[in-house]
Amino acid sequence: FGSREVLAVPDLELTPPNKSPEKNKLCWFSPSFLADKMASHIARRAITSLRLAAPRQALAPAFAPRFAPAAVSIGASRQYLTVVKYSRDDVMAKLDAFHAEVFATNWADYLNLVYNVPFWELEYEKLSSIVQPYIHEEDVGKKFSEVQELMDVMYQCEDVRDHLNELAELCTRASGFMGTGYAAEEKVDNLDEHAKACSEAYDALLAKHPDFKPKIEQTVGHGLAILRQKHKFKFGSMHRYFF
Repeated sequence: FGSREVLAVPDLELTPPNKSPEKNKLCWFSPSFLADKMASHIARRAITSLRLAAPRQALAPAFAPRFAPAAVSIGASRQYLTVVKYSRDDVMAKLDAFHAEVFATNWADYLNLVYNVPFWELEYEKLSSIVQPYIHEEDVGKKFSEVQELMDVMYQCEDVRDHLNELAELCTRASGFMGTGYAAEEKVDNLDEHAKACSEAYDALLAKHPDFKPKIEQTVGHGLAILRQKHKFKFGSMHRYFF
């Protein structure tokens, strides 16, 4: 109806039904009557169009949750919260059990370390948290320091022993198939430098951590002895292995 033309009907003397000419001198098809009808129709269509064009809003739920979930951004660190409370005796028992388990394990067995070290690291992280309320006490602080030193020595011994194992493997491959020289690989040219560096690390570990001498001998000392079977060099405790 926006582009249509509204034609005005002339004022004809037409008598509406049930109406007498005397009471209706003006025609009910008069221009003013049509203009009023058209204006009201346009207004109704405009209101309807506005209602349809307006976006519908979602109704709020009848029972809204009391606690809305917090928005978590990607890459944000997750907070760790616990309500578990350990007594002093519980903390000391866990420290003793962890220290005994790690110390009694064969550090020279690399496969054993591959299987167990991830679980030890998780337990060590947990112990570092629950020990905080009692770390100021002398006994608890001393025991936790021993556990820390234990983990440090284990990592160092593991690194040196892995390097010694790799050097021994390269020496074996350089001798060929069953030591016959067949399909032999290249030799390590600076093997003396590697052996000297491992010997110095062995002496430094013994001097810095005398309480862990059995574990150092079990890993680094035996590793040096095995390497000396394939390449002759000198180190501090070579006489203990009789070759």
